[in-house]
Amino acid sequence: MSALNKLVIEVCYKLVGTDQFGNKYYEGNKVDSLGHKKRYVIYKGRAEPSKIPPLWHAWLHYTTDEIPAASANNFIWQQDHLPNLTGSKLAYYPLAGAQVRKKVSADYKKWQPK
Repeated sequence: MSALNKLVIEVCYKLVGTDQFGNKYYEGNKVDSLGHKKRYVIYKGRAEPSKIPPLWHAWLHYTTDEIPAASANNFIWQQDHLPNLTGSKLAYYPLAGAQVRKKVSADYKKWQPK
């Protein structure tokens, strides 16, 4: 998002809330043909959609009109939301503790086209 777009959103739209990652959520005044007001998010840092917690995602996509509370965890069994960790040091590697085969087994035969 360009700096001009961010400025327009911050000036012309109402700040609705902020999540635990520092993302800011805005809502406009005009209503579209479906009766929805425009909703926007300005990401803190890099624009990464997986950084949006589930309740804010539901609000952005008009699943609910209820603005999420500051503490999103309503039950003890709920864990904090994590963004996509692929490519980071915290990414899940299923074979991290196992030995990885470095050589192809002897019964393997490479395919040759005819």
